[in-house]
Amino acid sequence: MASIVEKVRRVLDAKDLGDITTELCDFSLKEQNATAEAQGVQPSSTSDFVPILGQTVTYIVACVLINEHDELLMIEEAKQSCAGKWYLPAGRMERGESITEAAAREVFEETGLNAELTTLLAVEAAGGSWFRFVLTGRITGGRLKTPADADAESIQAKWVRNPKEVPLRANDILNIIDIGRAYQQGQKIAITPSPWHGNILPTRYSHKRNYLRVLAVARKRSHNSLNILVSEKNAHHFPTVELHPNRSLHSTLRKFMIEIFGAELPQHRPHGLLSVEHSPSEQENTDGICLNLLVAFRPPLEEISLIGKCIWQELGAPLDEMLGRIVSSKNASIPLNVVR
Repeated sequence: MASIVEKVRRVLDAKDLGDITTELCDFSLKEQNATAEAQGVQPSSTSDFVPILGQTVTYIVACVLINEHDELLMIEEAKQSCAGKWYLPAGRMERGESITEAAAREVFEETGLNAELTTLLAVEAAGGSWFRFVLTGRITGGRLKTPADADAESIQAKWVRNPKEVPLRANDILNIIDIGRAYQQGQKIAITPSPWHGNILPTRYSHKRNYLRVLAVARKRSHNSLNILVSEKNAHHFPTVELHPNRSLHSTLRKFMIEIFGAELPQHRPHGLLSVEHSPSEQENTDGICLNLLVAFRPPLEEISLIGKCIWQELGAPLDEMLGRIVSSKNASIPLNVVR
C-alpha cells in the first residue's frame, strides 16, 4: 500500500488512490444509521443504499465552453416544458458512461460540435444523490447546429456574448458561467505559480458506494509545518465517510467530523475538491463516486483534540508548500457547491 505522502501526491496529480473504499470507510451508512437510532432518530435511508444511475442517483453534466471572442456556447431547448428557452449544453449521464464521455456526448448532440474536455470547473450537489459535474474545454470540430438541424435534443446552438441577452431556462447556470469565465481569464495571466488549479479531469476508478474522502490539514505551531489527518482504521488512509443519500454533503461532513473531533469542533473550512473518482462498473452494477475534499483547520494542531482513530502526519517539503499554496488561494481547488 502506498504511503500517505504518495497518496497526497496522487490526489494532487488527479490520480486514483487504488483504495478499496468499502474496507477503508470510517463512517458507513450503516454506522451513521446506528448513531441516529442511538439518538432516537429514525434513519431516513436504508444501510444498503447503492448508487445506480437512473434509479437511485442522478448525475448531470454541464459544459461552459468559451471561444476566442469570449463568446459562450449555448443551446435553444427543444423540450416542450422549456421550448424557446436557452441553456448550457447539459444533460443526464447514461449508464456505462464516464463523466467526460457524457459531457462530450451532450455537447455533440445539442450543438453539433465536437469538444475536448480539459478540466472540471465545479461540482454541485443536492442531498447526497444528485450531482452536477461542470466541465470546460475546447471545440475541436463539427458543425454548429442551426434551426434546420432541430431535433429532440435542441433547436439550435449559438455563440452568445452575454447569456442574459437570451431568455434562460433557469438562472442556476449564471454562477457556473462566471466560474468558467474567471477560469479562462486566469489561464491567460502569466503568474508562477498560478493561483488557479490546473487541468483536473475525473479519475476513472470504480466505487461501490458514494464517498467523501477528507484531506484535512492543520499547521503545527512549534514548527509551522503542515500536517494531514490520517485514519488508522484497518490501514493508514485519509478519513472517509459514505455519503448519506438524503442529507446535504455539509450535514454528512459535519456528523463525520464530530465522530473524529467531538462535539466541540475546531474551526475549519471545506476548501474545495482536489479530485473526483468515478467509473461505471457493470460487473458491480454500481455508479459510485468518491469526492476528495480539502478541509483546512484554522487553529494550530496543538489546540485540536482527536477522539476518533486518527493521527496527524507531517508532510514535509515540497508537499507542505504545494498544499499550503492551495489552501491560501480560493481558486486552486474545484468548488463544491451544495445546492438546495
